[in-house]
Amino acid sequence: MKPEPLCVGCNKKAGELEEYIEIAKEEGMTPEDYVREEEGTYNRLNGHFLCTPCYCKAGMPSGPRGWVAP
Repeated sequence: MKPEPLCVGCNKKAGELEEYIEIAKEEGMTPEDYVREEEGTYNRLNGHFLCTPCYCKAGMPSGPRGWVAP
């Protein structure tokens, strides 16, 4: 079973965040599937990610191979 995507910055699920609701609708998918497939900070092991405002608040972390939420 796939973990439900959760922003570890604001503790909101993908389906509660307008940015993912809107783009997922445009792409014809659920917000959860959009985050799983397109969100660069998504951690496939535990479902954690950072939404855009939380990513900015965290200082826009990066690394040589990208960055995923812990």
